[in-house]
Amino acid sequence: MAQMSNIQKQADFFDRIQVITERFLTYRAGIRHKKKEKRKAKNPVLDWLDAFIWAACMVLLANQYLVQAYRIPSGSMIDSLNIGDHVFVNKLVYGPELLPGFLKLPSPVKPKQNDIIIFENPSYISKGTVFDVAQRIIYMLTLTLVDIDKDESGDPRVHFLIKRAAGTSGDHFIMENGNMKVKFSGETEWIDENEYIAARGWNHNINRLMKQNEYTALNAAAKTAGWMDCGLTPSEKLIETASGARDVRFPDYLSHEKTRLETLRKVYAHDSRYAALLSKHRLGWYVGEGRIFPMGDNRDNSRDGRYFGPVKVSKVLGRGMIIYWPLERIGKIK
Repeated sequence: MAQMSNIQKQADFFDRIQVITERFLTYRAGIRHKKKEKRKAKNPVLDWLDAFIWAACMVLLANQYLVQAYRIPSGSMIDSLNIGDHVFVNKLVYGPELLPGFLKLPSPVKPKQNDIIIFENPSYISKGTVFDVAQRIIYMLTLTLVDIDKDESGDPRVHFLIKRAAGTSGDHFIMENGNMKVKFSGETEWIDENEYIAARGWNHNINRLMKQNEYTALNAAAKTAGWMDCGLTPSEKLIETASGARDVRFPDYLSHEKTRLETLRKVYAHDSRYAALLSKHRLGWYVGEGRIFPMGDNRDNSRDGRYFGPVKVSKVLGRGMIIYWPLERIGKIK
């Protein structure tokens, strides 16, 4: 009798399991049926809109925190990056922003010399927080195809710049006839830029559009400008030499300004303003703590740290990864 009782209990137990399982399967089938019917009744436009919003959110998340697409607008980085190149930038490496333009997250990795970095343009004048956020979202969603931030002429305003990190904290730079010399942190001697690039085996060129023999005419033009600023008449020989500067297609404006200020300084030796302005050219640029010095590879066609100084590391948004368009340019950014 006891054995029969145990068998009956087992049978009852399995019956209950069967009932519970059937109820669960029936419930799940009902849920699936309701979802299926709901999809059938749903407007195809709304269905498409849901899919688009979901995809857009994924693109935004990826662009904001992982990888973002950018289009190269100028020739300041030729030959490393050409006008119209579409590139992917690693946003995670230096710490992404929590929101576009706000709250940059910390990262143990800091920009180092020779990295190609993208950063906020120090000369950019914002149209307001709401506009900036909207512009960046639209720019990211369209993978750089649509930029609503335009100037009065209809050209995109340059909110971000992409350059090479030429120096880090403690480095010191000077320019001589457009050629850069650097004194690294802790060093006492200056070294020519091309020498240390070759010594490190870096595979990129520093392009110069202005020829060295054109500096004679350029400097003469600068001296002529300085004399005229003083209300004085330059010599005919100086004017004749300066006339050759008209043929210089890509003049070195920094060298021109240095020579002009040297002329003014000689005339107005008592005026401390010219001494202060000239010292910026003679002393060069020093990279302070927490900053980085960006420069374009195409030196005579690049507005970079030589004009606006070192930039804060916190303003560096990412590091160049690869060129993904055009097809013949696909490859790693070096």
